[in-house]
Amino acid sequence: MNTSPLNRRADYMGIAGSVLCIIHCLITPILVMTSTLLNHQTLRIGFLSLDYLFITINMVAVWSASRHSSRPIRLALWVFLALFAVGLLLEDVHEGFEYLAYAASIGLVVSHLLNIQYCRTHHVHQSPCAE
Repeated sequence: MNTSPLNRRADYMGIAGSVLCIIHCLITPILVMTSTLLNHQTLRIGFLSLDYLFITINMVAVWSASRHSSRPIRLALWVFLALFAVGLLLEDVHEGFEYLAYAASIGLVVSHLLNIQYCRTHHVHQSPCAE
């Protein structure tokens, strides 16, 4: 079975996107407060709008990974993606949404790891998600 590199690497892309988002979300407030470079409004807005990039990366990763996963893992991936997107988009409304985004990001990482394990144990020879 010949599959695209995206299908084979979707879980790894999702894990990377989630981890990079966590790092970005932890470092951004520090950079904004301490850097004179980020005081320029346009650069600051551009740096903070990376949230949309992380949402897009995770959407592609979840879509691709969930096509070949079990129903519980597929459900977990989509639920955590929805919570992740809501948390990132509404983090300015209330502080709780920021924590929701962190928790959902961790949930995405765990779900992708479970999907990698599932693919290795259930689709050994023809898995599009296994290495």
